[in-house]
Amino acid sequence: MTFDLDKLVRANVRRMKPYSSARDDFQGKASIYLDANENPFSHLFSRYPDPHQGELKAKISALKGTQPANLFIGNGSDEAIDLLIRAFCEPGRDNVVIPQPTYGMYTVSSETNAVEIRPVSLTSSFDLNAGAVLATCDSHTKLIFLCSPNNPSGKVLSTEAIERLLTGFPGLVVVDEAYIDFTGMPGWVPRLREYPNLVILQTLSKAWGLAGLRVGLCLASPAIIQVLNKIKPPYNINAATQQLTLEALNYPENMMREVSELRGEREKLAASLQNLPGVNRVFPSDANFLLIQVPNARSVYERLISVGIVVRLRPALLLYGDCLRITVGTPEENQNVLRALSEILSPSA
Repeated sequence: MTFDLDKLVRANVRRMKPYSSARDDFQGKASIYLDANENPFSHLFSRYPDPHQGELKAKISALKGTQPANLFIGNGSDEAIDLLIRAFCEPGRDNVVIPQPTYGMYTVSSETNAVEIRPVSLTSSFDLNAGAVLATCDSHTKLIFLCSPNNPSGKVLSTEAIERLLTGFPGLVVVDEAYIDFTGMPGWVPRLREYPNLVILQTLSKAWGLAGLRVGLCLASPAIIQVLNKIKPPYNINAATQQLTLEALNYPENMMREVSELRGEREKLAASLQNLPGVNRVFPSDANFLLIQVPNARSVYERLISVGIVVRLRPALLLYGDCLRITVGTPEENQNVLRALSEILSPSA
């Protein structure tokens, strides 16, 4: 399949002229700034942030082994998801294909932008059926959203199946790697140059522990990144977020240590859950959470809440009915949830 980005971008987006902020018009250094109608008195955040996030992009790109031109930084990955749909999908005409079950924001953003959603079932082992995905696409399919490791299953999707989509689909294949740090695998970033239609989403919310700052990453060819930069709000990443994120990125060893501990806790938690009477199934996970199947999942969920423990109820999950998704916590938190589940699921309870 031939990939043509110009034909993929919405016509109005191709024609539009992006907003030019004061920091776009002048990007050098000066002693007096009277161009952006800012408060001239000395306040910590009285100046607008860098709209291009130059320093932050340089830092993240070095960590990812790519170039700043390949990187878009968004207000969480959700901003990148929304911008991809707005840039490439004509409302009321185009569609996106979303293998299910998966992360819900692909659907929410598509519905918000009046873009048709074409669901495709994952296999019984929560893997990707590339043939079924391609058969669901038509000439108006612009995007395929893939979450790998998938949420809520925790499973990494088949490399061969994703490769088949990248070579057989003329639109964008979006691989959401929010949980890639917990896999021990390199993911798709090292292969970015192989596929002009590959878009990768990552986040600093999970492994880096910066969920409160909302820093999402989109990695793609410079041409695709330019399209996103064209339509993004000028100051989408505030100055405090840029500053605090830069500070956190100075200590990658902290992230790696915590990821290693969480991976170990994940395996211990999975083994302990599997041994609990009443737990029907613990699904294999490459992420920082576990999906489990229990009888009367909603009742179990509500009883956990009653003792101060909140997990995620995944109702009517495809093929397996109600399930619970449990984030891997600290060793103490994991022991607490195991004790609570043991009491709740006990035959005498």
